[in-house]
Amino acid sequence: MHRLLTLAVLTFTLANAHALSDRELASIGQRVWQNECGGTREGLTSWNSGEDFASLGIGHFIWYPKGGRGPFEESFPGLVKFLAASGVKLPEWLKPGMACPWRTRAEFLAAAKGRQMTELRDLLAGTVALQSRFLAQRMEAALPKLLAAASPARRAHVKAQFEKLAANGKGTFALIDYVNFKGEGTNPAERYNGHGWGLLQVIEGMEDDGRLAESFAASAARVLAQRVKNSPPERDEAKWLPGWVRRVEAYAR
Repeated sequence: MHRLLTLAVLTFTLANAHALSDRELASIGQRVWQNECGGTREGLTSWNSGEDFASLGIGHFIWYPKGGRGPFEESFPGLVKFLAASGVKLPEWLKPGMACPWRTRAEFLAAAKGRQMTELRDLLAGTVALQSRFLAQRMEAALPKLLAAASPARRAHVKAQFEKLAANGKGTFALIDYVNFKGEGTNPAERYNGHGWGLLQVIEGMEDDGRLAESFAASAARVLAQRVKNSPPERDEAKWLPGWVRRVEAYAR
């Protein structure tokens, strides 16, 4: 049974890989860029107050300095590797697998107008479509992880809802944006009081009423509100919730 399930998942993933056109990817990339960075060039290189990592590119991909790790999955090194494999010429100093060269937010901000940061923004502004494809591939690769982590009673529901969303224009964007925004929801470290906030939790909480994008958006808003309720008080996550909710509510439009 497990082998048959795995084969079905792989068949779905391979059938949908690269199904998005360059035009669709460019449109998705611009929308993600707007969501994460306000669509600005400066927003492509950020380090938010209270965080111990840089957030880079249209998807604000996480990049930890050397020795730095946290509960959130690091994604920028994967993007660098993907860009290099796609034939993109990287700045001489930027190597696949390297740690963020700025150790603190203060160092990062002090380097904002320096050569390395300028070259980094040039790279990220010129590869929006490729970053979008990177995001789409992460979405496509998420289903096996979701099914492995889902409870047996919810596995069929998760698979069916994911496939329906992936076959729908608004649903495809919702999957791509949310898995980048809050992850797959399968990492045990990404929990507050035992509750996750990723794609798995959103799909598990969807109503099976045929209103795909609307149901996904409503479930995402509930999951994010629960995250904030369970978050450590010192993180003050309540300040982010209104923006998070506006973002996911847009999936239904």
